[in-house]
Amino acid sequence: MDMLKGEQIAEANLADWRKLAQGLHARYVIDDFGAGARFLAAVGEAGDALGHHPRAAIGQGYVDLKLVSGDAIYRDGEGTEHVVEWVTQQDVDLARRITEIAADHEVDADPASVSDIELGLDTARSATIAPVWAALLTGSAEAQGHGTPSDEIRDATRRVPNLWFGDAEEHGATGQRFHIEVYVAPEVAGQRIAAAVAAGGTVVDDSDAPSLTVIADQDGNRGVVCVDASAAPKE
Repeated sequence: MDMLKGEQIAEANLADWRKLAQGLHARYVIDDFGAGARFLAAVGEAGDALGHHPRAAIGQGYVDLKLVSGDAIYRDGEGTEHVVEWVTQQDVDLARRITEIAADHEVDADPASVSDIELGLDTARSATIAPVWAALLTGSAEAQGHGTPSDEIRDATRRVPNLWFGDAEEHGATGQRFHIEVYVAPEVAGQRIAAAVAAGGTVVDDSDAPSLTVIADQDGNRGVVCVDASAAPKE
């Protein structure tokens, strides 16, 4: 099934959901654990009917859901097909069904609170160093390139955050190579950046804002606030 572009996701107008990194994310607010469990059971039945299920986590006061397809088709500039992890129509269909279930269970969505974390490592030799990080992070060589045409490290069981490799010169100056990617809903990105600045951080690069805004702490360590504005639900 073809992967969906941001504009296609936006047109689906999934009010409860936000596109972060590769998938659709939703948080539902629950009164108690039992209510959350009953809601999740209904979500599971809907997934059974569609042959597709979300990744789920339940805690005190919330149920977090993520929808992503492990067999999405991406076509590169030369027309070559790659099997990747990304949002497809089946994720959109199930997201709509889950929204209906939430209404039936009187469970409210809190889409502004969703977030996702990935790791970034700048290198000129991703193919060389990726096996080391696959082994360290997951213990499996299969994690290298899992669900992506790149050398990115992705643990199929989601025990650890994804690690992707950014470009760096072979003999560039030494400095911070690792950084944190913080994916948030578009409507709270400005607030998140302002909070970091108020705490003493500095915006060092907003040339790709609102998609990417680089924040440095007082020691110069950098993190990136990331949003996918192209996939935001239309007003």
